[in-house]
Amino acid sequence: MNRLAGVTSPYLLQHADNPVDWWPWTPEAFEEARRRNVPVLLSVGYSACHWCHVMAHESFEDDATAAYMNEHFVSVKVDREERPDVDAVYMEAVQAATGQGGWPMTVFLTADAEPFYFGTYFPPAPRHGMPSFRQVLEGVSAAWTDRRDEVAEVASRIVRDLSERTLAHGGEGLPGEPELAQALLGLTRDYDQKHGGFGGAPKFPPAMTIEFLLRHHARTGADGALQMAADTCEAMARGGIYDQLGGGFARYAVDREWVVPHFEKMLYDNALLCRVYAHLWRSTGSESARRVALETADFMVRELRTPEGGFASALDADSEDADGKHVEGAYYVWTPAQLREVLGEEDAAFAAELFGVTEEGTFEEGASVLRLPAAETTDEARAADVRARLLAARELRARPGRDDKVVAAWNGLAIAALAETGAYFGRPDLIERATEAADLLVRLHMGPVARLVRTSKDGVAGTHDGVLEDYGDVAEGFLALAAVTGEGTWLEFAGFLTDIVLQHFTGEGGQLYDTADDAEQLIRRPQDPTDSATPAGWTAAAGALLSYAAYTGSEPHRTAAEGALGVVKALGPRAPRFISWGLAVAEALLDGPREVAVAGPVGGALHRTALLGRAPGAVVAAGETAGSEFPLLAERPMLGGAPTAYVCRHFVCDAPTTDPEVLAGVLRGAGS
Repeated sequence: MNRLAGVTSPYLLQHADNPVDWWPWTPEAFEEARRRNVPVLLSVGYSACHWCHVMAHESFEDDATAAYMNEHFVSVKVDREERPDVDAVYMEAVQAATGQGGWPMTVFLTADAEPFYFGTYFPPAPRHGMPSFRQVLEGVSAAWTDRRDEVAEVASRIVRDLSERTLAHGGEGLPGEPELAQALLGLTRDYDQKHGGFGGAPKFPPAMTIEFLLRHHARTGADGALQMAADTCEAMARGGIYDQLGGGFARYAVDREWVVPHFEKMLYDNALLCRVYAHLWRSTGSESARRVALETADFMVRELRTPEGGFASALDADSEDADGKHVEGAYYVWTPAQLREVLGEEDAAFAAELFGVTEEGTFEEGASVLRLPAAETTDEARAADVRARLLAARELRARPGRDDKVVAAWNGLAIAALAETGAYFGRPDLIERATEAADLLVRLHMGPVARLVRTSKDGVAGTHDGVLEDYGDVAEGFLALAAVTGEGTWLEFAGFLTDIVLQHFTGEGGQLYDTADDAEQLIRRPQDPTDSATPAGWTAAAGALLSYAAYTGSEPHRTAAEGALGVVKALGPRAPRFISWGLAVAEALLDGPREVAVAGPVGGALHRTALLGRAPGAVVAAGETAGSEFPLLAERPMLGGAPTAYVCRHFVCDAPTTDPEVLAGVLRGAGS
């Protein structure tokens, strides 16, 4: 029976024609396991995951393997992007048991959803000390049949151990100057002085860490923080992780030099990095940062925008090569011969030098990933012409698959990035695209009581509840849109979402949970304040709560933000790379954050100056004072009929000014 045919997840639909009798994650699947007295095989992945595709081809498309799975297990397929709560709970168990994690994730469960055996990718034959998938299946089945009491004891012990894990959430106070300085010191120790970024291979783009460094520099003037941020951004922009033809970033580099990427392109990475490069330009005026921010914004609109106005989740790493085989990176890499075919001998030689394409190659089978190894080119016009011709030729290749589902949280990140990038660089079309995505979230993802659904696809809302990161990131996007457009409706929608956080996601002592108190109960209610590829729901919500409080003066929202930031005091000095968004929010807290009310026209000189201010986490309200939906603008009129700016903290304001240069000086920060 094909139970996946009617789902909305592109990842699950990729498996709908497997000979495996897959079930989606439903109570009925576990009831079936109990009825048949067999374990549940839980397989978790996502549509752009290369190794998920490999395991599917090797094992799930194999008739003999599928027959064994169907006879001995109830097999459940989960899209981690639709059900991050399920993924988080069982990934915690996998990491605790094996010391590592990843996707595809393979977990064997009892009919009570209790895990007892774990792994990630398993090959079709034993390899490098790893058992084959068939050996794992047979071993688990034998243990279930012959040693059931032992399996039950292992499962109950794992669940007990997970439930006893406590989170040091730092209820003893707020992060202050000592914790943030210590976090900066920790990042300096991890910093790769030669290649930029932090740590070794594989190397992920540290967007949230860069945001913290930019905010810390703005508040304190620490030159080292700005240097690490700027050098990392420059190294990534010149590396293979950045698409030198079409813009946009791959998910990570497999090496520490940023040369060879894992080619999948995720919406969340590009949204976060687009915003970070725009903020770097705001801090330094770097032309390279401006170019990358705009190219990344244009990539998102061109490649990921859906017909409904939202943004799709990802582009696959794999695509068909010239022989019709699915190969990782086939769409993006070039050989010298391919350059000559498109450009001719002379321009091909120029392009090979410009982009670091060699006969030996930097990737597989003599192909090279395009990058910019030289500091500059002597002929920008020729470089632009070559780039355009190669891009046009690449468009004729088989394109990578696209995961068309719209994830609320990641669209929130995209809305913030596009709104600010459009405002900074005079691109009203980007602001319009951000507004259309926000309209889609309100229309399709928010119910009448402001409860979010996690995903939609093809204009149809999904069935899975939004998690904390959805509420935090969508509110963040709405608040950025409110600042740029001067439309108070977006502030109101952000208020609805942050109220839900207060009512359904907040625990004692400032703790936040990743799922609502009325969501489906799993073996553990997940809560994780640490960043992964995106800001943790915990700190994303803290940032949105703090900004909303700054806009409105709401004490409950500020109190909740401060309570949530206790975890940054506890974890920031010890693990700054993994709670960087929390550190960035803490920078805003230490700075106020500044509240900027601009009584006067939206898009005018004062409003633009306010948006370009570097003060960490500053909020901006602009428009006519009379009848404004922004509490910040109440009783703050224009002086002498001229547009007027008020810079405040906790609604207590400095002397107003009508001079953009004076306002810029106030908001420039210590780092100028």
